[in-house]
Amino acid sequence: MPPVILWFRRDLRLADNPALIAAAATGRPVLAVYVHDEATAGAWAPGGAARWWLHHSLGALAVGLAAIGGRLVLRRGRYAEVIPALVAETRAVAVHAALPVEPWARDALRAMKAALPVPLVIHPGPLLHHPEAIRTKTGRPYTVFTPFARAFLALGDVPPPQPAPARIDAHPAPSDRLDDWRLLPATPDWAGGLRAAWAPGEAGAQAALDRFAAGAARFYAERRDFPAEAATSRLSPHLAFGEISPRQAWSAGGEKFRAELLWREFSAHLLWHHQDLPDAPLRAQFAGMPWRDDRAGLAAWQRGRTGIPIVDAGMRELWQTGWMHNRVRMIVASFLVKHLLIDWRHGEAWFWNTLVDADLAANAASWQWVAGSGADAAPYFRIFNPVLQGRRFDPDCAYVRGFVPELASLPTRFIHAPWEAPPALRPPAYPAPIVDLAAGRARALAAFAAIGKGGLEVAADED
Repeated sequence: MPPVILWFRRDLRLADNPALIAAAATGRPVLAVYVHDEATAGAWAPGGAARWWLHHSLGALAVGLAAIGGRLVLRRGRYAEVIPALVAETRAVAVHAALPVEPWARDALRAMKAALPVPLVIHPGPLLHHPEAIRTKTGRPYTVFTPFARAFLALGDVPPPQPAPARIDAHPAPSDRLDDWRLLPATPDWAGGLRAAWAPGEAGAQAALDRFAAGAARFYAERRDFPAEAATSRLSPHLAFGEISPRQAWSAGGEKFRAELLWREFSAHLLWHHQDLPDAPLRAQFAGMPWRDDRAGLAAWQRGRTGIPIVDAGMRELWQTGWMHNRVRMIVASFLVKHLLIDWRHGEAWFWNTLVDADLAANAASWQWVAGSGADAAPYFRIFNPVLQGRRFDPDCAYVRGFVPELASLPTRFIHAPWEAPPALRPPAYPAPIVDLAAGRARALAAFAAIGKGGLEVAADED
């Protein structure tokens, strides 16, 4: 019997997978395929950390499919070529796939739908609602989060997640070997910290979800901003690869956690309606921003050697684990864009390459939020003071001590500003600040004034 093709992308799970459930319901053999297409994605092909995660997630998916009678077929090439070729090769009668959000994947899907001789059946993708489902009263897309969230909630309750099919019949087809894709780092092997921190795959995702629901979810609203505490869900990479669905995550958290999921929806909404969001400022005025070409400053930021402890701790956490606490992400991003006056796209690219939870919509929308150039952006004059942020959200300095061991023996009162310590106490291995925070802030405000943003009231430097 000719099969149906199930095309996996960023939905690497069995449970609550509408495309898989629909393919299984046809009663036909299912040819489950993942296509590794770096060419179509171009500059936004998976970065190093995401490639590591993808390798392990695909391995886990193959095991999961085998347990219900399926088989994962791996193919490398362009979506628009591989899927039609597979239809011809197997005489498949339909292709089932999840709706993508990324611009290049949407383009490939449109081209494929026009070219395929069989139906291309599109199912709900990595979101709770289709990006077109939420519009203003005048039919326009939203650009401010709060009314977007109200409109989202007005659509009604989120449906409960669906279980995985108990059984599918696999359709045989030749497959690439996963190891041949060389997604894992070779020499040097920099992924030791990732292996220690994460368990990619649907089982790891479900375990993380269960831990959150049984523990941190109870105090998430009060403690989520404190990076030394285990007060967040750590579900972001599992959501980014679709190892759990947003409906599964929605069912596990309270109001504040759900609000964070709505920010994820809002970011996808922005990317859907503004396809150049990763590459160009949403507010055209910011195209004239006088960014500095500071390669040494960018390198110091990337390596966690800025001399600003909370910034360096965050950047080292990112390099070691492929993840960074969300509060610290805002601090390090503000420091790069505002204190160093370096183009936000350099930070976006670094995060893309080093985050295991790299998500195009969230990455682009968040960097533009910090830079002041995006939708619902932070005011241009909101410049996080990293010393005050550190003292407020890492008061015992446990986070900084954990990732910046050079400062571990310094008295707590000096750790967030080691330059204030007596010279004899300052660790010689830790660098002096690469920028004076007050001078950097003044320079940023002058730059905003140069593009016509200087007429608004300047907020106190206390965020």
